[in-house]
Amino acid sequence: MVLVEKTDKGAPHGMDRRKEVTPKEEGAVGGKEEEAAEEAASRELLGGEGGRPEASLPVDVGGAKEGARLRYESEGSSSGSDEDKGKRQRTGGSGSPPRPQRGFVLPSVVAASPPKFVSLEEIMQAANGVTNMALAHEIAVNKNFRLEKLEPPENSLQKQIKDTMRRAFWDVLAEQLAEEPPNYTQAMVLLEDIKNMMLSLLLPHHTKIKDEVSEVLDIDLVRQQAEAEVLDFKHYAQYIISFMSKLCAPVRDEKIRELTQTTEIIPLFRGILETLDLMKLDMANFAIEQIRPHIMAQSVDYEKKKFAEFLETQEDGLEYTKSWLGRHLRAIEEKGEKSSNIRAVINQVLTKAYLELLEWNEEEFYPETLVMDQSRFADLNVRVQRVTVVGTVLLVTAGAVGSPFQGMPSFKSHLKEHIMLLMDDGDLEKILPNIADQVKKEVSDALKQNGIKQLDSEVESLMTGQILEVSNPDHRIRQLVKSRIYEFLGHVISSQTAAPVQIPPGLSSLQEEMSSMAGTFLRLVSHNRSVFGEYYANIITELSEKS
Repeated sequence: MVLVEKTDKGAPHGMDRRKEVTPKEEGAVGGKEEEAAEEAASRELLGGEGGRPEASLPVDVGGAKEGARLRYESEGSSSGSDEDKGKRQRTGGSGSPPRPQRGFVLPSVVAASPPKFVSLEEIMQAANGVTNMALAHEIAVNKNFRLEKLEPPENSLQKQIKDTMRRAFWDVLAEQLAEEPPNYTQAMVLLEDIKNMMLSLLLPHHTKIKDEVSEVLDIDLVRQQAEAEVLDFKHYAQYIISFMSKLCAPVRDEKIRELTQTTEIIPLFRGILETLDLMKLDMANFAIEQIRPHIMAQSVDYEKKKFAEFLETQEDGLEYTKSWLGRHLRAIEEKGEKSSNIRAVINQVLTKAYLELLEWNEEEFYPETLVMDQSRFADLNVRVQRVTVVGTVLLVTAGAVGSPFQGMPSFKSHLKEHIMLLMDDGDLEKILPNIADQVKKEVSDALKQNGIKQLDSEVESLMTGQILEVSNPDHRIRQLVKSRIYEFLGHVISSQTAAPVQIPPGLSSLQEEMSSMAGTFLRLVSHNRSVFGEYYANIITELSEKS
């Protein structure tokens, strides 16, 4: 909705993109001491013993210090009067409503004692507030968020109806223009629609341009020209195309050139209409990029406000959040790991609870405070599983090859990349044979290129068998790699300082992937805790006092 100068990059000037909070890598992966330690750990794993620690690399996870500070500012003190807690968290007890579907769904309000009544207007306002909160949250946490044109699925009834109506519109226009003299009834409707679309691309202060569009595309004047049979439809098409060429993003330049070369009226105006639709999306997305810094700065307070309004319409809007946190508090108590300091307990519980989101049990309802990020945590889980499998295969390979690994510093990097590519092919159990074959081939080629003796058949067979068994979640090495990854991620989100975090032993070749996962996880957790930290602190404190 703004006039912007075009660039050769295909995007308008002035777009302020938020730098993604990703970990900064320090040091280089490799080194003789580290390789030797990894090899020793791998061989001990294959030999039936747990791997011993190795010299691992520190990674500075950007945003840790800031994230920790934001969390504690948000959570504040977990103490407070019972009256205040009651206002913030109402418990439904035995009169709580039926379990709703996953997501922000407004459950039916069931009368409790004393009765509470919620008007339809209040419920609709809360629902709209949640929708706006979800949109603001998406813009704030997803730097790639863009509006896209909604198209119905192929072969769907909706698409068939839409296509039929479009064809009918253009068929009627073609028939009317073919009459003698031409009938411009449908054309007037089309021209007025185009005029309104052009005006919608302008901001309120673009008064001169608006006046020019209104003057040139004066529908009454155009209708008079049609009645006098002096209407030049192509003249108006050229003006519209000229207007579009000044406002469109560079990525639309090719489409504009095509329109200038189109001579037939129907294809020309059909193309104009389609391009204007795309330009409206371009301008909307540009506006989002422009206001993103403001939304990011205000999103925490805005989400707090809207969620509080949502809770006002619920008997117990935190039912599943309490259940989620309660599970982990009980687990800590049962293991005797509960700290005597309530702030430490809150941090313990939240660290365990956030890690559970990476392998969520679909039989459980998702916490109300996290439904907007459910898909993001699910995507992160896929990445964790991939890194776990790749790390397991690399450890198995390192244990089988042994000391020659020290003389092939680039081998693990290339092997990792190739395994990652094979992981894109589908089901793990089906692709493991291909991974095993790829590993055998690359090991053989590397040994041959370095003039090293090939693996004997027994060792190669053992290595292949270990790789094929990786699909089993209980695979011993896979379990070890998984536990190390989770410990690493838990340390990242629980750390209250900006100190570098060490990559787990045996996984230094996956430093880039580990750092990227940690950065994404930390960003999601920090934002969520900044918004809902006070609720979490109150819930954990209340449950802790009862236990």
